[in-house]
Amino acid sequence: MLTIPITAFVTLVIVLVIANLSSGEKKIEHKIERLYTSDDPQFLRSMGLLLGPPVLSGNRFEMLLNGEHIFPSMLEGIRSASKTITFETFIYWSGEIGEQIASALADKAREGVAVHVLLDWVGSSKMDKRYLNMLQDAGAEVIQYHKPHWTGLGRMNDRTHRKLLVIDGHIGFTGGVGIAPEWTGHAQDEKHWRDTHFRVAGPVVGHMQAVFMDNWVKATGNVLHGPDYFPEVEGVGDGLAHMFSSSPSGGSDDMQLMYLMAITAATRSIHLASAYFVPDKLTINAIVEAAKRGVKVQILTPGKRIDTHTVREASRACWGNLLRAGVEMFEYQPTMFHCKLLVVDEYLVSVGSTNFDSRSFKLNDEANLNIYDHDFAKQQTATFADDIRQSHQVTLDAWLRRPFPEKLIEKFASLLDTQL
Repeated sequence: MLTIPITAFVTLVIVLVIANLSSGEKKIEHKIERLYTSDDPQFLRSMGLLLGPPVLSGNRFEMLLNGEHIFPSMLEGIRSASKTITFETFIYWSGEIGEQIASALADKAREGVAVHVLLDWVGSSKMDKRYLNMLQDAGAEVIQYHKPHWTGLGRMNDRTHRKLLVIDGHIGFTGGVGIAPEWTGHAQDEKHWRDTHFRVAGPVVGHMQAVFMDNWVKATGNVLHGPDYFPEVEGVGDGLAHMFSSSPSGGSDDMQLMYLMAITAATRSIHLASAYFVPDKLTINAIVEAAKRGVKVQILTPGKRIDTHTVREASRACWGNLLRAGVEMFEYQPTMFHCKLLVVDEYLVSVGSTNFDSRSFKLNDEANLNIYDHDFAKQQTATFADDIRQSHQVTLDAWLRRPFPEKLIEKFASLLDTQL
């Protein structure tokens, strides 16, 4: 008599697993046709119209290199707030920097600033619960994104990986950093990671606020709007930029589309830094075609000092065609390399939360800031070159001669690439 209930239970489990491992949307299945180059006005027009919000002028950008510059700037921004703070992040763990940020947010909430914090439930699982209590007792609104509940079990594999901090709708921060001790310091040893974050001012901050609101509405059903959140922002520079997002619940392929469009339009150079580099065949083919038409392609990934070795092994398994096409592959040596950066033709700079893998392209909620500025792009390629000097280049010969057990492990790891 128990056979039917057991069968029903097993069927339910299978359905939930399938729901969690797929986005439910059609994937990009065909290569992007090369119709224009990065210096053609159509490139900027297409990027703005296809990816969502239009490109805005009047922006200013500041690169923040490693925790020693990132966290003081973020804390200064929080303490300067007079009306609103919106903050969304994936990783928030215990430690001194986590306590400092929670304390600063709580102080502003007690002053009457509207503080809204959106933490991914999985990414904040190592967070000291005292921080949550501190924020809530001060009057801050704190939500844990996709916290397990029987009504949302099909969303358990949908995590917010976005990293956004917006102050009064005027100043924004985005990049790769998480809130944890690993991101403090200046990448001085293997316990302190290499990462970059960006401080943004200008009209594009409104885009950043809108991306935060996308998940805030999903998580709370409450729409935050009005001049305290979306003030009229005058130009403060001459930088062109827009911020866009992707999510399994809508536009899950937008990030991969952006990368494919940028790579396809590249004429001279592609500099790609990725903490987790596990591209699919379509993306590999786009990079290979770029290299074959004479584009100099350099890709920088973590070396043996990485927090997830399965990702590194799956990554290395797919390097063959890239290396044969002349792509230069580098592994950062001193510590975990957590940067997420794409620079095309020293013009387009794309930064934010997105990794170069299927999890970011299909499963996570992500957000990237695209900047179209030659001077800023040259600054990023100079920093990229500094990181290359601390990296080991993997040649085709070395890749072919790696030990058989290593190849076998990489082969098995690559079978998981849709979830990495």
